[in-house]
Amino acid sequence: MTAIKSTKSAEHDQQPRENGVEGEIREFVRRDGQALRRAPESDSELVAHNISTLLQRVAGTSVQEVDRLIAELQQLRELLHQEGARVQREITEYAHLSQSAMQSTKIIAESLSHWKGDVTARGARV
Repeated sequence: MTAIKSTKSAEHDQQPRENGVEGEIREFVRRDGQALRRAPESDSELVAHNISTLLQRVAGTSVQEVDRLIAELQQLRELLHQEGARVQREITEYAHLSQSAMQSTKIIAESLSHWKGDVTARGARV
């Protein structure tokens, strides 16, 4: 008899919880159903809204892609600017080095011509 009473009291305790859950489900379905029943004033409004939403999604993705490409291009522009400046510095250094090499070659050639003249003059005296 106690087993029967305890089973009945356990069922009695669960019943308010089940009623609460069922009530929440009913309330959710009622709210959701009302939202579905509220149809737009016309089908064209619904179509316009759907197209607008679709365009916003597509445009949003496109705009993000364009922004990303702009950022990449700006980085590449900065890199090209830096590389251009580096190449210009190296060309200037090369020109300076080339000019120094030409001056050194001229000095060496003049020195050799003086030695050659001295050697020729000595050979004629002998």
